[in-house]
Amino acid sequence: MFEKKLALHETLEFHEVINFKTVCLLKSKMMQGIVFDQDLKALMEKDVKQSTLALTAMIKLYSNAELK
Repeated sequence: MFEKKLALHETLEFHEVINFKTVCLLKSKMMQGIVFDQDLKALMEKDVKQSTLALTAMIKLYSNAELK
């Protein structure tokens, strides 16, 4: 039914998405220190929390997948 295997190009693309999401997370985390608007700061904190959860899920999927 459902195979937990990734083709080589899918693995590469998934790795690129994880890297991009990590860079976005780091940027949001770093920018929080210089933001003075409380609404923007709250939005950035929410983004950090959601990105952390998403990255955790993506890394778990990536590590459990096998190559074809």
